[in-house]
Amino acid sequence: MFDFLVIGGGIAGVSAAARLSELGRVHLVEAEDNLAYHASGRSAAMYEENYGAPAVCALNKASRHHHETAYGGVLSPRGILLLANPGQEDSFADDISTFGMTEITPSEARGMVPILQEGITRAGFHGAAQDLDTDKLVQGFLSDLKKQGGTVQTRAQVRAIDRIKTGWRVTAGGQDICAHTVVNAAGAWADQIAKMAGIPPIGLTPLRRSVARIAAPGGHNVAPWPMMFGPGEAWYAKPDAGALIVSPANETPSAPMDAWAEEMELAEGLALYQDYVTEPVTKPISSWAGLRTFAPDRNLVLGPASQDPSFIWCAGQGGYGFQTAPAASQLVADLIAGRPSDIDTQSRAALHPARFA
Repeated sequence: MFDFLVIGGGIAGVSAAARLSELGRVHLVEAEDNLAYHASGRSAAMYEENYGAPAVCALNKASRHHHETAYGGVLSPRGILLLANPGQEDSFADDISTFGMTEITPSEARGMVPILQEGITRAGFHGAAQDLDTDKLVQGFLSDLKKQGGTVQTRAQVRAIDRIKTGWRVTAGGQDICAHTVVNAAGAWADQIAKMAGIPPIGLTPLRRSVARIAAPGGHNVAPWPMMFGPGEAWYAKPDAGALIVSPANETPSAPMDAWAEEMELAEGLALYQDYVTEPVTKPISSWAGLRTFAPDRNLVLGPASQDPSFIWCAGQGGYGFQTAPAASQLVADLIAGRPSDIDTQSRAALHPARFA
């Protein structure tokens, strides 16, 4: 009998398991061969504290100290550059305000990224956005979990969940695992896990995002370039290990699955990016897709289910999983332990599953 059984080995599950290991015996199960296989293994890996709804931003800001100090720090300089072509001024104005950017001249933007088109009309820059070392963060939380005696089981797909007098019995990996409390951190599959447990689903929607990796344009050293995106987050491009990753930033509804990139989505993203740069787009080196799973209001879902307080939601991370993980996992642990939280009351209410009851 474990105190906590965490279902899901992405950043949500691993961080929650690490926090809860300070409160009792924790066992984590993951259906795949490795942790952080699905959305957590396919992240754009950025920390931008102004990205998301107000409650998400509260988690972002509360996570900064952990990101800067834990595991030797997981952040490094990057910055984001907003670019507008003729006719995109209104959307540009919205974005520059949302992200707290400083408007710069197109010439200054070309000083950062020399391949930008002369036709770009406006540009904004935010230097506080940073790269986030996703693997280092996952491994750090995993180390914390194991130091507290927590255990991890991969290749353990959940087949059944039953309520028992002492808590829950979960059939996974060919065996029955019992725990007082179940933590649902199953990402795109979180609603399915809830149904197995007899808990009403939230209405989570997995949204596919396709990404292409292309060679460094014109042989340039892209390492110092900022992340670039178009107004309304219509596309983005980001340096990645000497190459460039480009995405249409699409949100295509999908069933929970091991997602793959769609050719038309990739073509759309590359065409949008091409409108801003002088160097011709080359054939992708590789491509992939991930599922970003959102609740109907696009806030995370963190805390006990109204129907049963021993069933804990840790889901709906959407595109904010890594940057919110330290504060989101701490909030889950604080709610379970009945402790005060650093997250303000309004944000806690906006994140709590009771909002869907």
